[in-house]
Order: sequence, then C-alpha cells, then structure tokens
Amino acid sequence: MADPKGFMTTPRQEWPRRPVEERVRDWDEVYVPGALLPIISKQADRCMDCGVPFCHQACPLGNLIPEWNDLVAREDWRAASDRLHATNNFPEYTGRLCPAPCEAGCVLAINQPAVTIKNVECAIADRAWEEGFTPPRPPERLSGKTVAVIGSGPAGLAAAQQLTRAGHTVAVYERDDRIGGLMRYGIPAFKMEKRHLERRIEQMRAEGTRFRTSTVVGRDVSAADLRTRYDAVVIATGATAWRELSVPGRELRGIHQAMEYLPLANRVSEGDLEVSPLSAAGKHVVIVGGGDTGADCLGTTVREGAASVSQLDIYAQPGAERDEDVEPWPTYPKIYRLSAAHEEARDLRTAPAADADARLFAASTLRFDGDEAGHVRSLHLVEVDARRRPLPGTGRTLPADLVLLALGFSGPDQEDGIIEQLGLELEPRGTIARDAGFATNVPGVFAAGDAARGQSLIVWAIAEGRAVAAAVDRRLTGSTRLPAPISAYDRPMVV
Repeated sequence: MADPKGFMTTPRQEWPRRPVEERVRDWDEVYVPGALLPIISKQADRCMDCGVPFCHQACPLGNLIPEWNDLVAREDWRAASDRLHATNNFPEYTGRLCPAPCEAGCVLAINQPAVTIKNVECAIADRAWEEGFTPPRPPERLSGKTVAVIGSGPAGLAAAQQLTRAGHTVAVYERDDRIGGLMRYGIPAFKMEKRHLERRIEQMRAEGTRFRTSTVVGRDVSAADLRTRYDAVVIATGATAWRELSVPGRELRGIHQAMEYLPLANRVSEGDLEVSPLSAAGKHVVIVGGGDTGADCLGTTVREGAASVSQLDIYAQPGAERDEDVEPWPTYPKIYRLSAAHEEARDLRTAPAADADARLFAASTLRFDGDEAGHVRSLHLVEVDARRRPLPGTGRTLPADLVLLALGFSGPDQEDGIIEQLGLELEPRGTIARDAGFATNVPGVFAAGDAARGQSLIVWAIAEGRAVAAAVDRRLTGSTRLPAPISAYDRPMVV
C-alpha cells in the first residue's frame, strides 16, 4: 500500500454533486465535472491492502481492487487501467451505475466508512479514455466460428467483446434502434451520459463486433434460423417482463409501467423527441416501487417539471446504520440511502407529506380513482406492518395525474417468440433454465444475464457476459483462456 496509515488519517470523501437547483435544469450527470481527480489518490490511499480482501468476494467480477487502489495512490494510471480492465470490460458503467457491493464488503467498513471503491473505479476508467489507454483490441487471427448474441445490455455486450477478442465473428442483435439495452433507454442520462456508451460501442466495432439494430429476434428474424446460421447463440435479452399491480382502477388512463415512461424521456434526451408523450410536466405524480427504477423515475419527473412527486415503498424505512444481527458485514445491507434523485426531491420538497425525501415507507396501494373521462386522479394507500398487513386507521389519498409502476421484472419477455421457437426450458419463476456452464437445453444455445439469472445488478450482468463467453469459447474450440468469474449458480453474499 502507498500509505500504511491512510485509512487512519484520511476521511472518506465522495465525488461531489452539482447543486440541486442547477442540475435539475439539465440532463447532464449530477457530479461536478473534474472534481473527482483532485481527491481520488488520497481516497485510494485509504485502502488497507488486506490480507483477505473481502471486496473481491463481494464483487462478482473479482475486481483486483487493492491492486488498482495502490496504483492510483501512486498515480500510475496506465497500470491501474490495465488491472481494472483485466476483470471488467466496462468500468465506466459500473463506476456510475453499480450500487457497489464491494464497498459493503470492504474490511475497513467493519468499523469505519468504506474506501470509495466505486469512485476510484470511475476515475481510472475516465482517465484511461482521456489518456488513450483503451485502444481497440482486435484479434490477431479469426477462428472461423460465428456467434449470435441476442440483446445489447451489459451481459450481451460483455459476451460479445470477449468472444470477438477471442477471434470469433460475433453479431449482436438489438430490438431497439440503438445499442445499449436498458443502459440506453432505461438509465437516465443524469446517471450516465450516453457518450460513455458510444465510446465502447465504437471500440467494439473497431475490434470487429457487428451490430444489428431494429431487429426483433423471433419476429424480424427467426430464432431457429439464427441457431442454424451461427455456431453458437447467446441469449442476453434481459428480464423485461414487468410486474403488474392488480388493484381496482388499474385500467384507468395515466397509469404506466416505468419502462413505458423512461424510454420516452431518454429519447427526449437523445433528441428523438421534443417532448415526451408521457411527460410529467405540471402533473401530480405517484411512483409505486421503492427501488432504483423508481428513483430513476423520480429524478426524471423532477426534471420534467412535475407539480408534485411521491414515491411509495412497501418496506419500512431502514436505519442509517447496518444492523449487525440481521445483515452482518460483509453482506450488502439494507440501509437508508439518499440517491441524487431523492436528494433533489427532498431539497425541492416535491412531496411535503412524505416520510423522507419523496418516499412514503411501509405504504401499500389499495386502489385508483379516476374522473368521468377515465383518467386517474387519485391513489388510495394504507400503511402496512412488516408482514405487509394493513394497519387500521392509516389510509390516505394522494392526488395522482400520472402513476408510474416500478415493481421490478419477473423474467424475459416471451411474446417475441425466442423461447418458443428454440424450445427453451424455463425455471418455475419464468427465467431461462441453464446448467452451471450457462448452456440451455438446446445444444449450442446459451443464456446469460437477467434473462436467466433474474433481475440483478449491472456488475452481475457483466460477470455473466464474461463467464458465458468462456463457456461458448470452450464449446467452439475445445478449450478457453477467457476468464469465467462466476458460474451460473453463484449468488450474492447473503445471510
């Protein structure tokens, strides 16, 4: 380690955010440009270079965190970039979007604020692009084998890049008009500007990966035909089958799924639309669901100029500190976190009646009421206990001109025909069944990412993409040098 006493002498300092009043007027990233590099070397110095670094175990990619922390502390950015990219294809994505289970597993976090691992990762990735440390890496020779990757989210892109670099000819099929999956149209630009996505796509093109956009496999092209045309097929379509809310009034107009709403807002940011057809401007908005997707909706509605915004979370408000009896270190704890969107809602007082920021905790939706025209106008809710049982006398009504359902996803969309056309077996929960080596019941067809794992984190998606690439390479060539950081059955650390 560069400074053996760094963890004792240097307090944790995170990448500062721009003032709320400034950042809600645009779609740029919420952080102060250029404010990370001046502080990050000292923050990397806080890493203790543990004998048993649990941050490795907490991160499914197996990122070599103590190594690149030490290199950043010494300001050897090229070497830090090499060590970071050895385990992660897209650190600029995870450095912005991952909730950092590695920090929950940091040994320093046993009794002090963890090392700012996520910020260090982001700084390395951004510096690597600025200094030209990430040139395209096309293969020296081609294998003559071909692979189709269906889906261009983080799992699909990671698999495609690994397989292309191994010498296979890879084509990525994407249903939307641009590459990126949920990173393109699900994640708002204020969390990750799309220029980061574009740079990797251009890098992959230069390496030889081919992209087929506006192509719905199962409709525009038969999944069975792809299996015939390619030596292997990787299904990485994500878990896009959203969960529903079956309560009276759900049929009213003005109630939409989060993934109906967010892509339109992102298209405004991309310049495709001048105004979103589902814009929250001037409306009373209620978001049902307390996760990250709900927070993305929250930040988006604030920027669109909603009259008010409330977010319902069915769970009780968590505490500010880890409960060691329930969620001991190094598991990822459920604690009260203030995202940029929640900070904005709190400071702008978008929901004055909320428990904290814009959130109402332990709140369950009972029904929706609408006007004579069939448009939603209010949402009725009730407080619930830990078993989600209604508490008498706690009902209340919120004005609602726009309701956004952010209740998560159950598995891959089956309406496109891929599963039926290939004859894929499913798990009871609706995800694609596979063995420990990511192979489905159909020879030559593999499944990776949320389509098989179920809704998960971006860091798990990239790990799945890298691991499935190793499995495909082994099938095509008989052996592989590609890393496989996880198996299909690995899961996050839990109690």
